[in-house]
Amino acid sequence: MKLEYLYGSASAAEKQLERLNGLKSTFADRFGDTDGTRLVSAPGRTEIAGNHTDHNHGCVLAASVDMDSVACVRTNGTDTVRLYSDLYGEPFVVDLSALEPVPSDKETTNSLIRGMAAGLQKNGFRIGGFDACVTSSVQRGSGLSSSAAFEVLLGKVFSVLFNDDTLDAQLNAKISQYAENVFFMKPCGLMDQMASAVGGLVYIDFKDGAQVESVKYDFAAKGYTPCVVSAGGDHGNLTNEYASIPAEMKQVAKLLGGETLRDVEDKIEDSIPFLKNKVSDRAILRSLHFADENRRVRQMLFALQKDDLAAFFAGVIASGESSWKLLQNLYVPGGSNQEMPLALEMSRRFLTGKGAWRIHGGGFAGTILAFVPTDEMPAYTRYMESVFGQGAVKPMFIRPEGAVEL
Repeated sequence: MKLEYLYGSASAAEKQLERLNGLKSTFADRFGDTDGTRLVSAPGRTEIAGNHTDHNHGCVLAASVDMDSVACVRTNGTDTVRLYSDLYGEPFVVDLSALEPVPSDKETTNSLIRGMAAGLQKNGFRIGGFDACVTSSVQRGSGLSSSAAFEVLLGKVFSVLFNDDTLDAQLNAKISQYAENVFFMKPCGLMDQMASAVGGLVYIDFKDGAQVESVKYDFAAKGYTPCVVSAGGDHGNLTNEYASIPAEMKQVAKLLGGETLRDVEDKIEDSIPFLKNKVSDRAILRSLHFADENRRVRQMLFALQKDDLAAFFAGVIASGESSWKLLQNLYVPGGSNQEMPLALEMSRRFLTGKGAWRIHGGGFAGTILAFVPTDEMPAYTRYMESVFGQGAVKPMFIRPEGAVEL
């Protein structure tokens, strides 16, 4: 796989080559040599539209990005995974002969390794022990889904080492979601894993599993740079806030005779009188967001297909406004620090009439997404980083491939 193709430019490819050589050197230090090693990569993802729709079988626009998790790996002839991450000093060691969820491993790396092995074995794939060193440019808390990138990376590693690389990208994504839900014990939809595994700019309809459609659009050629801005705040302890969104949406769906809001999306607005006082007002508002957002994603897809960038940007902005007002996931109620609303308001003041901005990902803390005229990126970066700190603005290249062996 040519690095320039994956990472967007010759200079970026050169930096990645240095990174890969450093990773192999680390592997040699940890495990003695690099004979027989393989290099595997899985990208982070950006959510472009469809905020909190996937878990209720809605539609999303998403893309893989040039920031990724990379592993140098080799089979070790045992039933044990030994994995070093550059984020931790000690290795993660998991015995694959025991593949049941371990409550004490909740929300740990060990649980994801075990969960991916269990999911693969359950689906008829071979598993085995391996040694690994992992490095990641998908920073935790960046809003680019470091957990999904790691899960998908593990799936690709097992596929490359033990299954002649026969694991389908969409099945890798579904097994990754299973590992996060059942073993990591955190609720999530399927968008993050699907965007990382499949790669490129994609439209995904989750109504009947996951129908994935590749979307060809070159923002750079139009003079725009997508970027994320890390506004700050820790989302690591916000599982309850995230979980409340699908739970409240499904309360409304159940009252209207469905399992998810996708089953009843055309009934929601007319059913407000019926829903009032049977569920919380917030649940009603969040369900209205779902219905509006689902329609909006389809409209934005059509706008890209028609090369109507103005309509697409209008959809990006409207998506963010809906998340702010209806979905209500920009900050934790009662908290005085509201970094994401501040970042969005600053972006509105800078980009009105020439770009777009919205919340990015799960919300409550983390990042926003912006489409900035490329010639104004230096000024936008200075403006945003004057408040949120150096390195807060991260330009993104939409990577054309998902999980791959390098």
